[in-house]
Amino acid sequence: MQALDIQYLRSVNHHKNTLLMHDLKTNFDKILPIVKETLAKFLNSDLNLQFYPNKPPMADAHIMSLALLQEALGIDSELWFWSKLQADYTHAFPNLPHLSCSNRRRKRLARWIEKLAKLWGRQIGPYEDTYMVDSIPVPVAHIAREHFGTTPDKGYSAVFGQYYIGYKLHLVVSLDGVYQSMDLTKASVHDIHYLKDIKHSGLNNCLLLADKGYLSSKQQIDLFYSTGIELQTPMRSNQSGYRPWPTVFKTARRRVETVFSQLCDQMMLKRNYAKTFAGVRARLISKVASVTLLQYINWQNDQPINHPLAA
Repeated sequence: MQALDIQYLRSVNHHKNTLLMHDLKTNFDKILPIVKETLAKFLNSDLNLQFYPNKPPMADAHIMSLALLQEALGIDSELWFWSKLQADYTHAFPNLPHLSCSNRRRKRLARWIEKLAKLWGRQIGPYEDTYMVDSIPVPVAHIAREHFGTTPDKGYSAVFGQYYIGYKLHLVVSLDGVYQSMDLTKASVHDIHYLKDIKHSGLNNCLLLADKGYLSSKQQIDLFYSTGIELQTPMRSNQSGYRPWPTVFKTARRRVETVFSQLCDQMMLKRNYAKTFAGVRARLISKVASVTLLQYINWQNDQPINHPLAA
């Protein structure tokens, strides 16, 4: 399998990771052709997605490939990653822009990175008719900073039984855990409200499995009549006409939990150093897209798409 070489060792010192046995340029050269091929009809001859009066030293396709590379390798610090490129890969990346410039372009290109994930997902599973939706907390500050006025929204995590400061990532995946749609909301936004956005995600005429957080007869009816989406959630035990949720649905729902586990453990979803909402959103989109990229590489090589990512 010609997948990315992403063997790494997490140091006991939790402030940084020591990466072993990988070559950033070799992995970059595996990602760039995939990005170029996927966005071929959108890229111009300079591999940019728009016309620049003053052509930047590094093309948009290269900026996106570096963003995906960083997340696929589980490198949580952009500063460390950029310093590594400047120190050890000067000849491989002679046109490397300043980190601040790269960050601005990465935020601007976030929608294109998300588009990459959608296009890869459609190629992997073009005829899916069943999807799953779930959310996960994305803390970005300690709860003690709640009243500082410069932090994001406060929300409650039922999983951990505590409040946190940050956002909430909503994710829609197929039964195989392949990306379909995502959104980032305030931490206090109830999961039910994300169902309004699903109507504009491109999903239609399918079965959507969700947990009790998405239980709403009004939203179920609206989704079905507007898009043909049949929303299925477990019933509360005190509901009239209570029926146990089918075991097959419970089993299927574990896949989205596995995707969140990969995002947290390998892509370090909850370790964010971005200072703005746009920065956090760009990082999260890159993390989700990198998982989809690794699935796409497995799919291209006739391997199980959820083969262990750190192969």
